[in-house]
Amino acid sequence: MEQNLPQTELLSLLQLCIRKNCLIKLTASKSKDPAVGKMVLSIRQIRKHPMLQLEYFGTDNKATQKNIETDDPALGGLLQPFKQLNLMSTAGNCEYKESRNGQTASLIGGEKLRRALALSSAQPARAPEENNKKKSYLLSGKEPFLHALGIADANGRVYDKKQAKFRQINKFLEIVADIEKFLPSEGVLHIWDLCCGKSYLSFAVYYYFTSLRGRSVEMTGVDLKEDVVLYCNQTAKDCGFENLSFFAMDIRSCKADAPVDLVLSLHACDIATDIVLDQAILWQARVILSTPCCQHELNRKLSCPPLDFIARHSMLRQKLCEAATDAVRLMKLEAHGYEVRDLELISPEETPKNILLRGIRRKDFNPASPEAFRLLAEYEHAKRFLMQNMDEGSAL
Repeated sequence: MEQNLPQTELLSLLQLCIRKNCLIKLTASKSKDPAVGKMVLSIRQIRKHPMLQLEYFGTDNKATQKNIETDDPALGGLLQPFKQLNLMSTAGNCEYKESRNGQTASLIGGEKLRRALALSSAQPARAPEENNKKKSYLLSGKEPFLHALGIADANGRVYDKKQAKFRQINKFLEIVADIEKFLPSEGVLHIWDLCCGKSYLSFAVYYYFTSLRGRSVEMTGVDLKEDVVLYCNQTAKDCGFENLSFFAMDIRSCKADAPVDLVLSLHACDIATDIVLDQAILWQARVILSTPCCQHELNRKLSCPPLDFIARHSMLRQKLCEAATDAVRLMKLEAHGYEVRDLELISPEETPKNILLRGIRRKDFNPASPEAFRLLAEYEHAKRFLMQNMDEGSAL
């Protein structure tokens, strides 16, 4: 492209956000430099002076930083090598994307953000984060299981390439702490992590309840990959987590020998999340915490003429299907007696895949009540609306 007008427009919006003190962060990805993974731009207080900090994350997992003045004219050139730019501000967000071949580009949400900025006066000065500001977490990094999982070194320093995972684990534990009041206050807690993968959450949740809360726990992780399960069992043994076990099997074949208190699932791909929710409903788990991933099922089967004005655009279709899939999943949980909420697992500044579905089983729910029939009918209606040519094989 000889002149990239959409990127020039985004740069203009970024500079306006900086002037109005409403910039949260800009994330740049899909670099044309193969050595660069992504870059994150934010305002930092450096020697009592607000500066733009550009943090580069290389494909070799190393992080480097560059600080420039907020009005540095070189800023546009620093953004130019990236094919995707996500601008986040207190006034709104916008997204710049280039096509794979670099011949076309688009800016989504730019006009809406500019109108919002035009209507707003300059915000009160936001105090930039100190460059060495540290957040208080439930985990410090010195926990032995974090070293065993390759997240931190033996001295408790979290590896640069694992910082996002460390933040994700801590945020998840905050959510677990919030639902603890819905679990039995005495006796053994029975917890399942379904589609557990490498099981960062299994180890973290087991540690939280046994070491930080002093509870007795029987915890089971399940995944189809035998090599992953062997690794997790060995790691649990190395950590001394005696009642944390892993099995290689289809989660639909799992048998719970005791009432299930908590079901976890992190980023079970596509319909695997639906299988997890079905199993948790079958067990009548007290609490369900599930973060979906890769919602492709509805994207393939969406058949809803009233929504064609959205669905005909590929990126918007994907976002529509992601939101609709998770909304229908929450309706399904409601129809089976759960109070539901959608929560942020981590900030959207980290990743767009940040939605957590939470279900708390209602003690007063009667599956034969008019309310239950109404909720089930609303759930079925939503499915029919989205998939008007719905087949019996739909996982939703």
